Amino acid sequence: MQEPVPVRAEIKLAEESFLSDDFVRQLINIGEVDILVGLPTQNNVKTVGSIVQQIQTGILKWFPRERAAIINVDAGSRDGTPELVTGISIDDVHRSSNLFALRTLHSISTQYTAGPAGEGALRILLSAAELLRAKACVVITPESPNIEPEWLSRLLTPVYRDGFDLLTPTFRRHKFEGLLISNLVYPMVRALYGARVREPYATEFGFSGRFGSQFLGQSNWESGTGLTGLELRFTLAALSAGCRVGQTFLGGKDHVEHRSADLVPALRQTVGSLFSALEPDFPVWSVVTGSQTVPTTGVESEATLEPLRVNRKRLREMFSSGVTELESVFQSILSQSTLEELRKTAALGEDDFRYPAELWVKTIYEFAVAYQKSVINRDHIIQALAPLFRGRAFTFITENRSSSAAQVEDDIESLCLEFERLKPYLLEMWNGGK
Repeated sequence: MQEPVPVRAEIKLAEESFLSDDFVRQLINIGEVDILVGLPTQNNVKTVGSIVQQIQTGILKWFPRERAAIINVDAGSRDGTPELVTGISIDDVHRSSNLFALRTLHSISTQYTAGPAGEGALRILLSAAELLRAKACVVITPESPNIEPEWLSRLLTPVYRDGFDLLTPTFRRHKFEGLLISNLVYPMVRALYGARVREPYATEFGFSGRFGSQFLGQSNWESGTGLTGLELRFTLAALSAGCRVGQTFLGGKDHVEHRSADLVPALRQTVGSLFSALEPDFPVWSVVTGSQTVPTTGVESEATLEPLRVNRKRLREMFSSGVTELESVFQSILSQSTLEELRKTAALGEDDFRYPAELWVKTIYEFAVAYQKSVINRDHIIQALAPLFRGRAFTFITENRSSSAAQVEDDIESLCLEFERLKPYLLEMWNGGK
């Protein structure tokens, strides 16, 4: 017989007006769970079937005695994705793997109206986790078609059995993949918050029910400003609260190459989210010095070296033209000395062009202060960073064309140390100097 939902949860359900009545009824029917797997989707019928089977196998193999549920949060798919998710029979997994669960594995779905980047899905999953009193939760994206059942164990076990509040992944990536993370987000998060989390903006991650409830209660959902880049905000909230944060190596990850035109939205979701967190988190990061490793299962990072064609000439041209065309904007954002160095850099030919680490870090810190002071429209500040990032990307690619994986890692580490060394420069500007 299904256990009834506690009275507290019934009261809470009435308050969660953004959850549909049908979804609330499905949650009531589930009762409570130990393990919750969140699966955000939008027209993923080509990949989601195999992913659900991998999730089911992971649950059966590592959590057969736990009460578990798969919750699909769908952003209005028109290709039958939700029906496929809920219609996949676990009997197929039983037959192919000879694994059996000792409890019912629930699988339900709900739809929502997608925001700029689908961030509303996480809010629904956090609410469902709280209402179901889930002890450990994991979010899996359907954009990872090479997911393995072991991912569930690696992301959930430290949370469920060892008391961690957040588990982020590390992956095997090409040395030139994820340059926005490796050249900006990771080193800046590390320098400010003092934790060496390699993937602070992760699409797959595990978290405790207690931290999920804490984040759900603290975020200003109704303002609309707290939704962009929610996964990064989630990590920063865990670091700010002193939660137990770890990371685990998941191996290779297939990915979709994004066009250069997608850079500005990516900057909004990552850099914009990071900058917007700095003011409320100032009491935390302003007193942090240096950085510490976080508990890690497997390697912190692993780079592959396959040949990869990159239009470096185009990157440099977009940097140089951007410095010229946006000079009036940069005059509002940057110090005179930094802007002058950028002018000199923009005038260099391709063979001599280099955007050095110190100048890059000062640029980012000055952008962060300009954002905090709203010297111009904040979104315009983020957009103005695009050509400068392309110049930094050109430099990183050029300097590491023939580098080994270890040499690339040394280069990233050197940049991180530069972010840490120049943190007093950020604090000085933040407190009024420039």
